[in-house]
Amino acid sequence: MDLGLNNKVALVTAASQGLGKASAISLANEGVKLIICSRDKAKISKAEKDIKELTGADVVSFQTDLNSSKDIDGMIKKIMEEYGRVDILVNNTGGPKAGFFDDLTDEDWVSTFESTFLSVVRMTRAVLPSMKRNKWGRIVNISSVSAKQPIDNLILSNGVRMSVHGWAKTLSNELASDNILINNVCPGFTKTERVDDLVANQAKDMDIAEEKIVEAIANNIPAKRVGKPEELASLVTFLSSERSSYITGQSIAVDGGVSSLPI
Repeated sequence: MDLGLNNKVALVTAASQGLGKASAISLANEGVKLIICSRDKAKISKAEKDIKELTGADVVSFQTDLNSSKDIDGMIKKIMEEYGRVDILVNNTGGPKAGFFDDLTDEDWVSTFESTFLSVVRMTRAVLPSMKRNKWGRIVNISSVSAKQPIDNLILSNGVRMSVHGWAKTLSNELASDNILINNVCPGFTKTERVDDLVANQAKDMDIAEEKIVEAIANNIPAKRVGKPEELASLVTFLSSERSSYITGQSIAVDGGVSSLPI
């Protein structure tokens, strides 16, 4: 299937590792002009090199702190000077820290709102003018299955990610007639650095082997395994494409069948 992505300009945030990097690789394989960013200069430079070697694509990277409107505006200015537009925006951020309600402070909630919600709003605001001019755009937010079915010990993620979904659904209704489509993808337990850290912390707290934690997680997934980053990335790429032209305002789980709430 030709996804119609050749020479589209795609921007993937927090793409130095994990689901962001996997999504960037998948898009690059479809012929996009790829822009990636991360707050860690060394990691994003390595990701740029890795993706170029894997795909042969045109890749540019930026060191950008998504909590800084100044950083975002500076990056977008340079992108517009070079490319004149952004066709595809994949909003991705590092996951909020784990913790139960009594463990968390106001500062934790404010920080999570800034990084998980407000960064998505700022990035979208920055790219929408060029999408509106061209009457074509795709915005895909990498969220979490926690927004559909809350996960114990992830109350920050459970609470704030739902706000992204409400915002995205509302904005999708405003922009659909301009052929600008907005969707959320909701990964379940997927083999990423983020999940590895959560597993390691849980194993330490429970004083058991990490393999036992992963086995217990897999046993509670209908597919009986954790996901692979490229499985989520394939959906991101499809939703970024011409072939997804009648899909907007949706939150789609990639979780092996775990979630049940139709949000």
